[in-house]
Amino acid sequence: MKTITIRCAAMLAATLTLPGLAQADEAEAEAEATPAFDISGEVGLLTDYRFRGLSLSDKSPEATASLSIEHQSGLYGSAWASNVELGSGKADDLEVDWTVGFSKDVGRVNLDVGGTYYTYLDSKDLNYFELYGAVGTAVGQAEVKVGVAYAPVQDSIGGEDNTYIYVAGEVPLGDGPVSLHGTFGIEDGAFGDSKKDWALGLSVDLGSGLTGSVDYVDTAHALTTAGDPTVVASLKFGF
Repeated sequence: MKTITIRCAAMLAATLTLPGLAQADEAEAEAEATPAFDISGEVGLLTDYRFRGLSLSDKSPEATASLSIEHQSGLYGSAWASNVELGSGKADDLEVDWTVGFSKDVGRVNLDVGGTYYTYLDSKDLNYFELYGAVGTAVGQAEVKVGVAYAPVQDSIGGEDNTYIYVAGEVPLGDGPVSLHGTFGIEDGAFGDSKKDWALGLSVDLGSGLTGSVDYVDTAHALTTAGDPTVVASLKFGF
């Protein structure tokens, strides 16, 4: 009788243990199946290169390409390239922006901090560095983000610093592929004196990685015709 009792107890323990072991194995398998790094990229065509409301392509078309790599810890890095006009009258110079940052979800809030080094292939004396931070969250169906970018004093930006504060948001329109998005920013320092810029537009998911958008872009106190109001259309392919 004692032997039978021991065997029953062992069988019961095994029965209780097996589901836990199965769940542990499944969790381990999922962890192994999830890659530590995620690599993505995008290419795009735009009718104008607008950066914080100002045209950096002399109101000429823009072609862009980017590549990003993100670790599951939240660390990420990216390189973004575009043609740019640097005073020659032609938007045939090359800008490459190098970014390193860290993004983390804390409850319903996303925290994002990092730095970007803006480089210009044929005008290295214009290269400059900028730090940034942003907080994003969901408000109903909308995604809202508030952020700040700060460029410390550097010779390449006239020996001044620069601060840019902005709010951005995006919300889907119904259950379809169209969404509404907008931004508003205030800039002060090397690149502006209480300059304001804003954009409002529509994006549509065309499927297969393609996204099209149309935006109205405008500025106030830009002190240059590069900030004149315009409509920018774009077509981008992400992979």
